Amino acid sequence: MLKTLRYQLPSILWAIFITILCEMPGLDTARSGVSFFEGFDKLAHTGFFFVLTVLLFYGKIREQSSYSYRPLTILKILTITFALGALIEILQMKIFTYRSAEWWDLFADMTGVGMGVFSYVLLHRVRFNEKLH
Repeated sequence: MLKTLRYQLPSILWAIFITILCEMPGLDTARSGVSFFEGFDKLAHTGFFFVLTVLLFYGKIREQSSYSYRPLTILKILTITFALGALIEILQMKIFTYRSAEWWDLFADMTGVGMGVFSYVLLHRVRFNEKLH
C-alpha cells in the first residue's frame, strides 16, 4: 500500500490542489475587471480531471514498471475520480455554500476522466503497435 501511495504522490497532490481550488471563493469579476467566457468553469473541471486521470495512470505505470493495464485499473480510476468529483460538489452544497454546487460540474469532471482514459488506451495501443480489429 505504501508503495502504491509513493507512486501516486503526484496524483494525490493534484487531487488536493483541485479540491482546494474548487472550494475557494469565486473571483468577483465585476470588481476585478477580469472576465471569463461562459462555461469556463466546466472547461476548468474537465482539464483538472483529465490531468488527474493521466497522473493516476502514470503512477500505475511507474508502480508496475509496465504499460500494460487491466480493465480493473480503469474501473478503479473511474471510481476514485467520480468519488472525488462528487465529494467536491457535496462539499460545495453543504459546507462551502458561497460556491454553487452543480451536478454539471461532475459531468464535466467525468468528461475529463473519459478523455484521459481514452488517451491512455489509444496511446497504449500505439505504444505496443497492437492491431485494431
